[in-house]
Amino acid sequence: MSEDQALASAWRELASRFAATSCALERGLQERHGLGMSEFEVLDRLAEAPEHRLRMQELADVVHLSQSALSRAVARLERGGLACRVLCEQDRRGVFVTLTEAGRARHAEARPTQRALLAQSLRPAAPALVAVRSSPGDQARTRLQSERTQIGNHRPTD
Repeated sequence: MSEDQALASAWRELASRFAATSCALERGLQERHGLGMSEFEVLDRLAEAPEHRLRMQELADVVHLSQSALSRAVARLERGGLACRVLCEQDRRGVFVTLTEAGRARHAEARPTQRALLAQSLRPAAPALVAVRSSPGDQARTRLQSERTQIGNHRPTD
């Protein structure tokens, strides 16, 4: 397989895994916690932020949503009492999104589900993703290390 074909194949695998993971997250989070994947991501980022708040623009950058998609997600979280928007005191044009106590509680309930779904979906791909970013020599070492790990590094005894 040429390098060009390998890159295209790696891209297709990545896109496929992303689609499958997104569907699993959307379904699992909605069924168990009443949250969509985007809503959970907003809660997750707010939970990790200092003072549990971020400017709308900062939030849009880290959750990879358009401004309008983020605005809709935040509106859904506001309706559920999980987040609220607050005007920036220093710059009246700025808007902060703040996690509420109810939002922290829902995030704490949903986080194990999200992490379990990520582990289920992504862990098997880790060696393949490392190999894609590596040189051919690194790829061979990665495959060898992976094979050794799978067989438990057993060596014959003398």
